[in-house]
Amino acid sequence: MATKKILITGGAGFIGSAVIRYFNRLKHEVFVLDNLSFGNRKFIEIPDDHFIEADILDREKVESAFRKADPDIVIHLAAVHFIPYCNAHPYESSDINIRGTIHVLDAAARYKLEKLFFASTAAVYPIHDGPLTETHPLRPMDIYGLSKLAGERLCNEYHLETGTPTIVCRFFNAFGPNETNAHLIPEIQGQVNDGSRKIKLGNLKPKRDFIHTYDMAEAVDVLIRHNHDGLEVFNLGRGIEYSVTDIVQAFEKQLNEKIEIEVDPGRVRKVERMHLLADIGKLESLGWKPRISIDEGIRTLVAGG
Repeated sequence: MATKKILITGGAGFIGSAVIRYFNRLKHEVFVLDNLSFGNRKFIEIPDDHFIEADILDREKVESAFRKADPDIVIHLAAVHFIPYCNAHPYESSDINIRGTIHVLDAAARYKLEKLFFASTAAVYPIHDGPLTETHPLRPMDIYGLSKLAGERLCNEYHLETGTPTIVCRFFNAFGPNETNAHLIPEIQGQVNDGSRKIKLGNLKPKRDFIHTYDMAEAVDVLIRHNHDGLEVFNLGRGIEYSVTDIVQAFEKQLNEKIEIEVDPGRVRKVERMHLLADIGKLESLGWKPRISIDEGIRTLVAGG
């Protein structure tokens, strides 16, 4: 694909920083709109005049960012996505994830884009014990999943109104550098990096599909290059489940030390799904495959401190 002008909302965040790292190697001209509430300007290497510090709830600033970037492609990552925070702040989270998305899509509708990419989530799916395909019935369990499902519906309306090829990508559990929320892997990493070998965690039995952000970045590139005219939905995971104890054992392997787990009642979720596993056959049919294993990914996290 020839180099493009790409506007990324939430680009200074966890996943956005990996996507920009990848796109910089491809020589795309990247613009970022981010309010830095969760992201960090230091995470990304782009010129200052390509960084717009603004909130997607500010319609005028969103429109100004579009005028400045005049993008070929828009990648909408900006959201509140840490589920405990969303549950504790449902009005704020739903406002950002829904009204903010409306602002982005309304601005995008004024431009003849080559592609719009919307970051959704596996949280739109109900509890299910097997691999989840993109056609599985959707029944979110929490405000985060509900707000992202609303975003998917908004993207559908945007596509119908504009005809812009649109990708809805349902992210499963990401891990890698630059994480800013207390998800499982950075929580373990933080405790072991502080020298503790007796760590406090919550639920131990649930299994999740963890995928490294560098693999995710490559998948985003594959999807924006995907030649299609409609709206398509893709799962983005690794297709392998890992329990909490599996992840702790991966840290033990890299540290060559035993880690003791103490269940902290304050960290135990009252409502928990035991499995969350992606069927990634549709994405793999485009020629993409995940490359970074749990062991390799955690090795880089431990080595990086």
